Amino acid sequence: MEKQHTLRLAGVIRESIVDGPGIRMTVFVQGCPHHCKGCHNAKTWDFEGGYDAQPERLIEEAKKDPLLKGLTFSGGEPFCQAEALSYLGKLAHEAGFDVFTYTGYTFEELLEGSKENPQWMELLKECDYLVDGPFILEQKNILLRFRGSKNQRILEVKKSLEAGKAVISEEYNK
Repeated sequence: MEKQHTLRLAGVIRESIVDGPGIRMTVFVQGCPHHCKGCHNAKTWDFEGGYDAQPERLIEEAKKDPLLKGLTFSGGEPFCQAEALSYLGKLAHEAGFDVFTYTGYTFEELLEGSKENPQWMELLKECDYLVDGPFILEQKNILLRFRGSKNQRILEVKKSLEAGKAVISEEYNK
């Protein structure tokens, strides 16, 4: 039997069209160390806020919606709950969904940090796409697809891990 992983969530949007390609279930985790100036989700910063949820229940809900293309992990900071989200990502892939993840860390910081936090690598392996880097208010651009500021990149994670460096998604960085 799989180990049960409890997530601490700020909320879930069952059908989003702005948090990645297609119609997505967006899972907002609770807790963030970045505190980006101008964050549109500052209520997710407090690690003590939110509520508990089980990955199995989220996947069961997602399976009920024939319109969903995938799950998006947002926050808060998903890599602060990397172990539970990697499990949710595994369940998502088994159910035929893709996984799109937002993080305030850069891909390079995640690679380096995974030496001390091996669960970060486990979550990276369950991500199909990663929007990396902090939101920078001075670089805000509402015309960017699926991201808030010009410094953020949309990466193809599998290709990035194989290359050992960030590989920009040609499709989503237009």
